[in-house]
Amino acid sequence: MKIHKKKTNWAPFWTLLPVTVWVAVFITVPMLLVLLVSFMKRGTWGGLVYEFNINNYCRFIEPLYLHVVFNSLVVAFATTLVCILVGYPFAYAVARSPKSWRNILLMLIIIPFWSSSLIRTYSWVVLLRTEGVINNVLLSLGIIHEPLAMLYNLGAVTVGMAYTLFPFMVLPLYASIEKVDHTLLEAASDLGAGPWQAFRRVTLPLTMPGITAGSLLVFIPTLGLFFISDLMGGSRTMMISNLIKNQFLDARNWPFGSAASVILIILTLVFIWLYLRTAGSKDQLEVF
Repeated sequence: MKIHKKKTNWAPFWTLLPVTVWVAVFITVPMLLVLLVSFMKRGTWGGLVYEFNINNYCRFIEPLYLHVVFNSLVVAFATTLVCILVGYPFAYAVARSPKSWRNILLMLIIIPFWSSSLIRTYSWVVLLRTEGVINNVLLSLGIIHEPLAMLYNLGAVTVGMAYTLFPFMVLPLYASIEKVDHTLLEAASDLGAGPWQAFRRVTLPLTMPGITAGSLLVFIPTLGLFFISDLMGGSRTMMISNLIKNQFLDARNWPFGSAASVILIILTLVFIWLYLRTAGSKDQLEVF
């Protein structure tokens, strides 16, 4: 009697091998290198001193750096909230528009990606600066008597962030709203629910995964887009992304910059974990 050994199917292994190598070489190894450097000391002339040091992390207990982290979280939350408040009605209108118009409206959302986000940020600077277009129009109409300070503050940074990341909120929302079954809204109406009550109890819970995914796609990049806060916030607005950039390029303090990068990664992982818990919750509808 012959015993046939079962052959191992190596196809899945060879399929995942390129992705595994890519992640290991370009993500895992650089992150481990950053983690290693974060525990070193800065040399006199900006080099690395290979001595174990945790002071780079202890410095974030200081009020100055706690304020930087706080500003970063405030801008990230404000940007996400603005994108939800503006993006949800827009995504709802697109999803409920005739099919012949949907592709055109979605194309209008994607068109800004055809140009550099840096150039689009400069256009906001032209609009909001003291001698900019908006101030000149308001002065000429007599609405204001002196230019408004609309630039170089957290509000300007929030506007720039929301404008840049707006499509990342709209597209997940559109995908969720489009999948909502219209018969559920008709059933809610037959049971006596008004438009607002039907939206709150039917549409909003069913589209909550899109809200959560869009919030994640907006919140996390907001923490890392340093050029927007550089251009629209100026020296008055410091975010953790600007702090990392300054430590690597200007101060040449790579250990402290690496420690700030690790803290940013930890914050990102925390919010991803919260997203997975929220998106994977089976009792999500019971909240409403």
